[in-house]
Amino acid sequence: MTGQPAPEAGAVRPRLPGQPGRPDVFTFGETMVALRGSGPLKLGGTLQVSIAGAESNVAIGLARLGHDVRWAGAVGADEAGQLVLRTLRAEGVDVSGASTDPEAPTGLLWSEPRLPDVTRVHYYRAGSAGSRLAADLIRGAFSAAPPRVLHLTGITPSLSPTARRAARQILPLARECGSLVCLDVNFRARLWTAAEAAAVLRAWVPFVDVLIASDDELPLCLPEGEGERPPLAAQAGLLLDLGIGEVVVKLGAEGATAFTRGGRLHRPAPSVRAVDAVGAGDAFVAGYLSALLDGEAPAGRLGRGVTTGAFAVASAGDWEGAPTRAELGMLDAPPGTVVR
Repeated sequence: MTGQPAPEAGAVRPRLPGQPGRPDVFTFGETMVALRGSGPLKLGGTLQVSIAGAESNVAIGLARLGHDVRWAGAVGADEAGQLVLRTLRAEGVDVSGASTDPEAPTGLLWSEPRLPDVTRVHYYRAGSAGSRLAADLIRGAFSAAPPRVLHLTGITPSLSPTARRAARQILPLARECGSLVCLDVNFRARLWTAAEAAAVLRAWVPFVDVLIASDDELPLCLPEGEGERPPLAAQAGLLLDLGIGEVVVKLGAEGATAFTRGGRLHRPAPSVRAVDAVGAGDAFVAGYLSALLDGEAPAGRLGRGVTTGAFAVASAGDWEGAPTRAELGMLDAPPGTVVR
């Protein structure tokens, strides 16, 4: 399947299907056990044990908003792997497509707050179960219940050649099934180089309907040979000309901007007391996709995205602060409000 031709550039993108019985979202990738320190690791101290993974963070955020979400991946045959699966089940995420690898451990990450606004993260994922994702596993999990939306990130293909192959093979299958494809670039310099990422992501672009990236990640998806980086709007225009339906740029505390063939729309981020910025991008994606699934226009998608992102920033952890649908309006409450 890796040799299958890509769709024609500029082709009409599939509409978001609303067929009864289809899961809202299918996503896959590596989810690790997360150990969050109370201070610099070399000084010891206490650790909070949780889980973390870009795709599962999005899955949890969507599940809390009431969506039917399936996550697939591989964990080790260890207690850490059981924690991953148990946590996702408890959050309402379907993990029936996940597998247990008896020959590799569950991945691990440590995070340490080094300064009030600076956190260091250390990964121990080389040779992990999650990095050994098999194409057959992902293809089978997807085909068992083709979703309305396939959500991918640029993290999974960076883990290993097998994980990269699994991600690449699912793209034409999603097109055949009429699933809308969302890609969050999520570039990780510790996992691969910008050149390696660009080579993979540029090949994916013809299959992508919704591209989400920070402003410094967007050039990784541009056609080769563009020379100096053009202005943001010009970059988005190039990608829209290639057939992407929506280009959404995450701008951190400044909010987010969406580019479509109908124009450009910006939404500032709500003002909140920042506690932990980790996971804010995943929370934004969950909010944006939630509104897309609900049939909202770009303004509503951006609004929900920056709202869920603000919840993440105002809470500690990768996903723990994700709001439920009933909580979305809480950011509008005046300081000191007590909800009874």
